[in-house]
Amino acid sequence: MSADGSTSFLWADGEHRFRLAIGQLRELQDKTGTGPQALLSRLMDGTWRVDDPRETIRLGLIGGGMKPPEALVLVSRYVDARPLMESIMPARAILAAALMGDREDTVGKEEPEEAATEPTGSPSPTSTAPEPSSAGRLAKSTTSRSGSSRRRSTATTEPTPPTTLPPSL
Repeated sequence: MSADGSTSFLWADGEHRFRLAIGQLRELQDKTGTGPQALLSRLMDGTWRVDDPRETIRLGLIGGGMKPPEALVLVSRYVDARPLMESIMPARAILAAALMGDREDTVGKEEPEEAATEPTGSPSPTSTAPEPSSAGRLAKSTTSRSGSSRRRSTATTEPTPPTTLPPSL
């Protein structure tokens, strides 16, 4: 994902770039009859409609730089001719990238300043002593109990036999 709302991943016949810019989001809204956030919710909660994943992927390919006829061929081959559930995850990823971008992308954001090398005026002297090794630390007691630790149960239970489920219809 990147700050421009694009994402790239393996889909169909190879690596593809997907992007839903404002124009594609408006067309997606017209095609699906709902806004992008509501569409993402439908894709997440399973209330999606047949064209929701299809149009998200098709418009994402176009926004990612693919020519519309090429995008239509791929969608016909890898969305229309395949089980629809295969297209839900890619559609979610494309729409989420468009709406949220990459939270770790720092393009256009100021970098935090490096820690000051000058003393901050603290009256405490800075330590230059090395950290003590773990061998010098006290061993943790394993016998004392404190706080809200619960006592280990000494009760025994008999194993439960496995439950047989009826065959699926």
